[in-house]
Amino acid sequence: MALPAGSLLSRDAFAALVGHEIGVSDWFTIDQSRIDTFADCTEDWQDIHVDPVAARDSPFGGTIAHGFLTLSMLSAMVYQMPSIAGVRMGVNYGFDRVRFVSPVRAGARVRARFVLSKFDEIRPGEVQTTMAVTVEVEGQDRPALVADWLGRRYF
Repeated sequence: MALPAGSLLSRDAFAALVGHEIGVSDWFTIDQSRIDTFADCTEDWQDIHVDPVAARDSPFGGTIAHGFLTLSMLSAMVYQMPSIAGVRMGVNYGFDRVRFVSPVRAGARVRARFVLSKFDEIRPGEVQTTMAVTVEVEGQDRPALVADWLGRRYF
């Protein structure tokens, strides 16, 4: 039941999607430049991420993205999903579960599938959504990441 990217739905229409896939993001390339930039930002320069020569001898056979880089890409991917009309502000409320299932090799393309798991009215003017997210790696059977992502929306 994927909806067109950028769809604006009423609260009731969005809540009615609980249990359904609401969308699939575009593919994003995770090239070495993106990995290096993330390493600089987070000061995590482990060889498996930033040293292609040393990483060749790792179990991965080359450099891989940081798990947190893959997780952070969800921010770009979720903007392609339908949203709720009338939202003044949305915030990342955290995760109930995150698992880094398989590595994302430098040069791979990833995308995310979003399933609305829960829609809860917290108080008047505030709702919480839980998205079951799966980040797929192009050409791989196993996902890179699975997570239950919580968001708060304020009206």
